[in-house]
Amino acid sequence: MPLNITLAIDTSGSVRKDLVEETSAAKRFVRSILRPQDQMSVLQFATNVRELTPFTNKPAQIDHALGQLRGDFATALYDAISLGSEQLGARDGRRVLVLISDGDDTVQSTTYAQALEKALRNEVTIYSIIDVPIEASAGRDLGGEHALITLAEQTGGKYFYVTGGGLDQAFQKVSEDLRTQYLVGYYPHNQEPGRSFHRIQVTVPRAAASDFNIRHKTGYYSEAVERER
Repeated sequence: MPLNITLAIDTSGSVRKDLVEETSAAKRFVRSILRPQDQMSVLQFATNVRELTPFTNKPAQIDHALGQLRGDFATALYDAISLGSEQLGARDGRRVLVLISDGDDTVQSTTYAQALEKALRNEVTIYSIIDVPIEASAGRDLGGEHALITLAEQTGGKYFYVTGGGLDQAFQKVSEDLRTQYLVGYYPHNQEPGRSFHRIQVTVPRAAASDFNIRHKTGYYSEAVERER
């Protein structure tokens, strides 16, 4: 299936020091992940969310967009998730939102719950690349990190910390995960009337729990199913 990726990069003050590295690593990621049938857009978020390029499969256009990254002070993380999910929801194929941030939302115009709902309604899988600005726990936003982790888990994605291998290693893990997946779908029957959100559970029959690492979104909204049909 075509792969639609929105790359959303935090350019707020807390992660501004890594902006040059983020730009270089993102350009390498683009060239490693995009196939002719795939499309990518780029958002930057700080005090506001700004689209740097709409969906395209031209690496040169994405490179140009990444060269426009500019720092600011606040962090509109949940606004970025909301906008990115809306734009991805209009596209056919798999929908992936790759976030690079420390998770500290300081704008607070969109809540965590609203951002998660927007991602689930639009069938978006979130991959969080967590860039910790301060290693010492006293100076880290552990709540923000937890939010990035749970957003990935709730939508069937994964999270990665920027560690010794830098952003290149984190991007490589995202790329490997996106290229080694099975897509399983079904049409639900006999749904409970009046329920908009339906929780799902995925298991492998007759297998020990330790044999497989199963990841999936926690559920879906009925409206999303109708749209997919």
